[in-house]
Order: sequence, then structure tokens, then C-alpha cells
Amino acid sequence: MSLESVRAFFAEKAPDIAVIESSVSSATVVLAAEAYGVEPARIAKTLSLRVGDRVVLIVASGTARMDNKKVKAMFGGKPKMLGLDEVAEITGHEVGGVCPFGLKTPLPVYCDVSLKAFDIVVPAAGSTHSAVRITPDRLAELTTAEWVDVCEVRA
Repeated sequence: MSLESVRAFFAEKAPDIAVIESSVSSATVVLAAEAYGVEPARIAKTLSLRVGDRVVLIVASGTARMDNKKVKAMFGGKPKMLGLDEVAEITGHEVGGVCPFGLKTPLPVYCDVSLKAFDIVVPAAGSTHSAVRITPDRLAELTTAEWVDVCEVRA
């Protein structure tokens, strides 16, 4: 279902962007980097968090690490990763394919500044075998994301 919702999202909002599929799993940053021929930092991972009673998505560079203090300062509470079942129920996407496109439930999306280091990033596209190639600014524009600084970049 979620690959189809992502395809529908792009068909409506950005028909110039094609969903690409891989015959191998891209469920983790390392697997995605191998599947799509890019370095792990270019994979745009989507973190599904609960902060208090809010659920937010943060899209960050694949090698960036969420900084709990920065997230707490930004969102006013301690962040907690959603559980596997919660992620699928709320986003409509399975873990390993979570992305800010074609969501089951409208959620606030935030793009971490770690993405700005790249001309093109590769976020998942609703399944563990799909992705898109997109500029960070276009990703933020299409998802009406706010830019935030909530991660630490690791070398």
C-alpha cells in the first residue's frame, strides 16, 4: 500500500520525480547506499518520533545521529522513537521504507540541516525496496518541511 501512496504523491505533486526500485533490500542506511550506489551520508533517513503527545518526522543524513538535547530544545520534550507497529500504523509505511511522502496520517516533517551538504539525497519511497533521488530543498518543499538543526554529523 505505501509504495502506491508514494507513487500517487509524486504523480500529483512532482511527476518529474520517478520512484526507483531495487531488487535488493534498502531497509537500512548501509543497504540503501549499496542498492542505489551512493555513500551512506546521502541516504535521507526518516526518524519517526513522539515528543509528548505529538508525532513528528525528522529527515536527516544517513550518517547523522539525532542529538536528544537539540530535539528536546526544539520540540519542548524528550523524544522517543515510535515502535515498529506504531510506525506502520501512523505513517502507512513499514520500517525500512519510512519516508515523508504519501503518509497515511498528515504529520509535521522537519529536515535536518545535515542534508544540505548534498546536491542529491536518496530517501526511501514507502517500501524496503524503493527510493527517490531528490534535492534536499525539493524534499523540504514537497513535504512543507521546516529546516532544523537536531543532529550531529558523524564522519
